[in-house]
Amino acid sequence: MAELTLRETSAGKTPAWLEWTLVGLGILGLLVAPFLVYPVFLMKMLCFALFACAFNLLLGYTGLLSFGHAAFFGGAAYFTAHAVKVWGWPPEAGILLGMAGAALLGLVMGFFAIRRQGIYFAMITLALSQMFFFFCVQAPFTQGEDGIQGVPRGMLLGVLDLNVSLNMYYFVLAVFLVGVFAVWRIVNSPFGMILRSIRENEGRAISLGYSVAKYKLAAFVMSAALAGLAGSLKAIIFQFATLTDVTWQMSGEVILMTLLGGIGTMVGPVIGASLVVGLENTLATSGFPVTIATGLIFMVCVLIFRRGIVGELYARVLGRAEKG
Repeated sequence: MAELTLRETSAGKTPAWLEWTLVGLGILGLLVAPFLVYPVFLMKMLCFALFACAFNLLLGYTGLLSFGHAAFFGGAAYFTAHAVKVWGWPPEAGILLGMAGAALLGLVMGFFAIRRQGIYFAMITLALSQMFFFFCVQAPFTQGEDGIQGVPRGMLLGVLDLNVSLNMYYFVLAVFLVGVFAVWRIVNSPFGMILRSIRENEGRAISLGYSVAKYKLAAFVMSAALAGLAGSLKAIIFQFATLTDVTWQMSGEVILMTLLGGIGTMVGPVIGASLVVGLENTLATSGFPVTIATGLIFMVCVLIFRRGIVGELYARVLGRAEKG
């Protein structure tokens, strides 16, 4: 973990000015982006960026590698799609239900998974996620391999028509910013400092009197809820929920996004998700296998950017600052 996690400085401080500069430029760019780029592509990018940020809360700041986050992402998509289409709920209520369902799944899965560490923790999350996948295959409300299709976007708060692309985009952008702010607030709170101490030296955190298992479980549930928020948004945007959202490949994809951008950074997962989604969109009609291209880029990043793209940028900027 020490190799992958960004070492913030010799004094233990993050390059806040650089991160806030990137955030400011990113928000400005996202505000004008739908007038320059296809809005649906941008909304997909924001959904997966939020998913990666939620995963990074667990991996980058708590040190727990989960192979089961697709269960929260896809589960929330199913819950939201069913509530909106079958029960006739408004989109905001369906999204809240998806988050709640993902948090409940996280509580159940986390209760069992946190009892182990390292690769055993990862394998337990993978096994539980696969169990949920087979549940989704057989459960009547998911409609099996056909998935839930034709999900209406509806009216937000009974006022804003989400069938209009720009309305939907700015709603997704607002939810994305709220979700990322929630991650930032968690990380920079006393609770987040304890999570970092658990990541760095769990034994020492225990010796200081902290109930490590409770903190791990809380972080797991929070990460699951935010991943569920991303999945719920995806179901509303694309108006369907399918088994693709709960497969183990989806868990692997979010790991890839986070590692490419740089774990333990706020901006890194967003950059990683944008890179992967953009690559998939670009190569979708080219005939070149997307998985091969993604794998090659991942290999290059591992060899050249050992801390991820943003992590390496931070390290180089800080290195120049220390030399100066």
